[in-house]
Amino acid sequence: MPTASMSTYKLYYFNGGGRAEVSRLIFTAAGQKYEDIRYERNEWSSHKSEMPLGQMPVLEVDGTKLPQSLTIARFLAKQFQLAARWEPDETKREELTKKFLAEELPKHLQNLETLGKLYDNGGPFFVGNYLTWTDLYFYEIGANMLQVDANCLDNFPWLKQNRAEVEKQPKIAEYLKNRPKTEF
Repeated sequence: MPTASMSTYKLYYFNGGGRAEVSRLIFTAAGQKYEDIRYERNEWSSHKSEMPLGQMPVLEVDGTKLPQSLTIARFLAKQFQLAARWEPDETKREELTKKFLAEELPKHLQNLETLGKLYDNGGPFFVGNYLTWTDLYFYEIGANMLQVDANCLDNFPWLKQNRAEVEKQPKIAEYLKNRPKTEF
């Protein structure tokens, strides 16, 4: 198996940022050469059958094609040591967690609070005035954050209200009531 730097990489996508841009940024940050193959919209139909799922982006590594933007980004991040790693030293891990909770998380939550208020159209949801997957995604991530720090949303009333509104949705409320209790 060739090492990451010996491999040849081709990234297939449209001539724009979109779903391939994170992978392009990973290549750039890693200083890794790759072939950035960009199709114009009118060229796509003649290349669609060449892609494993008939969609892009696709990463080709040494002749093997890998579909799905998040899968590609995770793969590249691991290849080039840009993936988050688990700190084996428990004391250091606790220090890093405390630092993240105190310094980084509030900045990210403030950004989400600002975006929520900007695009909520006066309602409790992130986009427009109706539930979207963005609200569900934040709900689940928020649950994980609250397990680590029960007070992390105290300074973010819009985000707290968003989570409360998600829980009030009849189908979601029913699911949450009946889902199996698990560790993670």
